[in-house]
Amino acid sequence: MSIGEAIRLALRRLRANKVRSGLTGLGVIIGVAAVVSLMAVGQGAQRSLTSRIASLGTNLLSVQAGAARNGFFRGAAGSATTLTVDDANALRSLKGVAGVAPELPVGNAFVVFGRANTTTQVTGTTPEEALVRGFSVQVGSFISAHEQAHGLRVAVLGPTTAADLNIDPTSAVGSTIEVDGIPFQVIGITQPKGGGFNNPDDQIFVPLSAVQARLSSTTNLRAIGVSTGSSKQIPVVQQEVENLLRTRHALASTASDDFSLLNQAQLLQVASDNAATLRNFLVGIAAIALLVGGIGIANIMLVSVRERTREIGIRKAIGARYRDISRQFLVEAVTVSLAGGVVGSVVGALAAGPVGRAVKVTATPSWSAVLLAFGSAAVVGIVAGWWPARQAAALDPIIALRYE
Repeated sequence: MSIGEAIRLALRRLRANKVRSGLTGLGVIIGVAAVVSLMAVGQGAQRSLTSRIASLGTNLLSVQAGAARNGFFRGAAGSATTLTVDDANALRSLKGVAGVAPELPVGNAFVVFGRANTTTQVTGTTPEEALVRGFSVQVGSFISAHEQAHGLRVAVLGPTTAADLNIDPTSAVGSTIEVDGIPFQVIGITQPKGGGFNNPDDQIFVPLSAVQARLSSTTNLRAIGVSTGSSKQIPVVQQEVENLLRTRHALASTASDDFSLLNQAQLLQVASDNAATLRNFLVGIAAIALLVGGIGIANIMLVSVRERTREIGIRKAIGARYRDISRQFLVEAVTVSLAGGVVGSVVGALAAGPVGRAVKVTATPSWSAVLLAFGSAAVVGIVAGWWPARQAAALDPIIALRYE
């Protein structure tokens, strides 16, 4: 029996039992659709995460304060008072440094505007923050050198914070908000960057001098943002920053750094790895559905072998060989699986968009996901049909002919 004839017989058999064939392939359809749509969502999440990190600043190097220690207990990174404004000023002298932005965040600040209120992070910084972190304003202006020098109570809002406070961007400039009971005048609203963890759109920028004088119990910095002239300069500048800070902090050659350095490439790699882990987890869940579909095909094919025992006996009696019988049942199983793969790929591609919008991710199905899902469906069909095909081909023709 040729492959073409086996396919023709398989299609005829499947058409004769349309309902059962459809229900048999349903598991594969669901599994393939899940693989295609969830891979699209996972890839969309990865692209979104990496683009958001890239938008946080150009050629960025972040210096974080070390962790405070209390006996045997170690605090979170940035909790130590190891970075100062003088450290930030010293970094400006390094070759290759395009900008330095000292940062002193005040977490969970209570902000009020009229009858609206929100809790957000207030970051004390300097005018260079806009350059280093890649912020631009949609209305008004960013913090100026004059406002920083005189510790003026002015604030630049992120778009999410402005929305939470019901502040209309067209009339935001000149309005007054209260941060932990202290009035600040709004001078601008930044352009949206995109949400996520540590949402850059949900924060308020105020002059560093104002935070040190009015909102924080410390004048030490939590972080320093350093921007380099080009991405190629980051490794050299990173080494120079480390050497300069170790010298300024009088650290012995055997002592550990009391600060940490993280460049943009490292951030992107960490984000990419985390997103890939999430994507693989989603695909693993979808693969379970595909496996269940394969079990369903194997079960139905075994039932089909039992139902067609006499047919198998007749075929063997008129000269059908072992490979002819096994090929017929294997082709039937693979046909059902591939048909389910085609339908599932279409359903998954159509579902990717709505699923992505539900989790606020732009999900676009890729050919790699479709090919992976379709190939998996083919493998499932072969594996699921192999054992029933062997069972059918191994039947004794005399016993099969006597079967009722």
